[in-house]
Amino acid sequence: MSLTWIDWLIVAVSLGLCFAPAFFFGKRAGKSMTEYFLSGRSVPWWLAGLSMVATTFSSSTPNLVTDIVRRQGVAGNWCWWAFVLTGVATIFFYAQLWRRSGVMTDLEFYEIRYSGKAASAVRGFRAIYLGLFFNCLIMASVNVAACKIANILFGLSLWQTLAMVGLLNVVFAAHSGLWGVLVIDMIQFFLKMTAVIAAAYFAVQLPQVGGLGGLVEKVSAMTGPGGINYLSMFPDFTNHWDIAVAVFIMPIAVQWWAVWYPGAEPGGGSYIAQRMLASKSERDALGAVLFFNIAHYVLRPWPWLLVALASLIVYPQLSDIQRAFPGVDPALVNHDIAYPAMLKFLPVGFVGLMVGGLVAANSSTILTHLNWGASYLVHDFYQRFVRRGASEKHYIFVGRLTTVLLFVASALLTPVLDSAKDNFDLMLQVGAGTGLLYLVRWFWWRITAWCEVVAMISSFAVSVALFILHKTGALHLSTHVQLLLTVAFTTICWLLTAYLGPQTDRRTLVEFYRKVHPAGPGWEPIRSEAGVSDALHRATASEVPLALLGWTLGCAMIWSSLFAVGNFCYGRTGMALLLTAVFVVTGLGMVWVIRRLWQPAPDR
Repeated sequence: MSLTWIDWLIVAVSLGLCFAPAFFFGKRAGKSMTEYFLSGRSVPWWLAGLSMVATTFSSSTPNLVTDIVRRQGVAGNWCWWAFVLTGVATIFFYAQLWRRSGVMTDLEFYEIRYSGKAASAVRGFRAIYLGLFFNCLIMASVNVAACKIANILFGLSLWQTLAMVGLLNVVFAAHSGLWGVLVIDMIQFFLKMTAVIAAAYFAVQLPQVGGLGGLVEKVSAMTGPGGINYLSMFPDFTNHWDIAVAVFIMPIAVQWWAVWYPGAEPGGGSYIAQRMLASKSERDALGAVLFFNIAHYVLRPWPWLLVALASLIVYPQLSDIQRAFPGVDPALVNHDIAYPAMLKFLPVGFVGLMVGGLVAANSSTILTHLNWGASYLVHDFYQRFVRRGASEKHYIFVGRLTTVLLFVASALLTPVLDSAKDNFDLMLQVGAGTGLLYLVRWFWWRITAWCEVVAMISSFAVSVALFILHKTGALHLSTHVQLLLTVAFTTICWLLTAYLGPQTDRRTLVEFYRKVHPAGPGWEPIRSEAGVSDALHRATASEVPLALLGWTLGCAMIWSSLFAVGNFCYGRTGMALLLTAVFVVTGLGMVWVIRRLWQPAPDR
């Protein structure tokens, strides 16, 4: 694909608007660790929420959605739509708790919730495990998408692409800290949304597609693998029960609470927790997560889905993509490459907008993961275990150096990975079985640091064992069966540890309860020792039924609006209007719940 001077001008202006403001935050970020990693805990809800949305909108996300649609149809997206349950649970059950904890990173939580050497060991281990290994895996999957896009648009090699995006991202992440990342994310969100909406419009208007009506008519006449209906938003439970289990039953029944996945962690965590901790109040933390979930699941999916469906008409087979782009590396040709392949039809000007948007999509995710990963490695490992008592400037310098090294490590891992969907499944499998623990640890005093150690080890060990057995042909199990086995084994292991293993020091539990005020019966033995007032106890107890109601209404609101948009696109006006009415009613109910829930409790 060749860009005209107008396209290059638009690319330059887009990137200038995104990155220039970050230069102004370098001095502020260098004042302290709190400023560098948490923006001084003064971030408003709208900025934190926009940053969450922009971070989860990476250059790999449209590729992933396209990969899913071409393999499993629109219904296949339940593998991530099910995480609505997780995200809304974070709004109503966990956002306030995180903000009250007052920690700098979610890993610091371990040493206020647990006691002894086990607490320190878990914090240090997860700092390396998540901040280095898991974080680099995520960035590498984003880099894979960037390399495929650059190869199909400009013929750039993998290492040329990595060098360019690495230089851009590392300079700004190291210089500006979280403030710069947040501001860049805010601008990039609007740029990326404009670009993907334009891509969807021009894809649908192609002569071979024939508008929305033609798209629906032509794709309806096509059948996917196993005879699936590409357009259906729900799997076929009658004729394709095995597919329905894999793409709907498992995500809704098990995956959302059992799997740890960045951006949709049970109970909140990673950069979602970082934004909540950086918020200037509990109200802002709640508002940020609420806005994120609405934007994440309602505003963004359908532009991607329409391009993916149009690609089925334009490139029915992978061989069609290879013929259309003979210069593309055959090793990169997979279903996820169909999204950048559709961009060849963009007119002059919009090509530049899309290139700027794709660079922004890559940067918003990589910048966040560099800052988040560096916060773990510096604050939770280096400062805690290697060198205590150094100056703030020293730790900030180490943070900037760590930022550079993290991208280098992720770049070296990039050639190992393959398609967007396979990378997604791999991350789900590795985190399987630990999610329930992260939900329960806030509400049950028996959860200990050793439970977390056992959960991580057992989950990783079972995942690796099943992966090896599957690869060697010794065991043939579907992905969802492997997930169930990992979840069951891991859950049994950490539950046994909760009852039979060493217990958390009583004083630590009392101090944690006084600071965070978790609700529910799981803290009853500790509550009596904490000396908490009856008024505060009643206030926190009343939060649970309200939170359950808010959770139910919030999930219904997001799903109804998501499918209302889809039915409008399909031309099913009656169903779309009915779902819109459900969206309005549940939305009003959720607003009522939030107002009640946000009332400050006595003595808090």
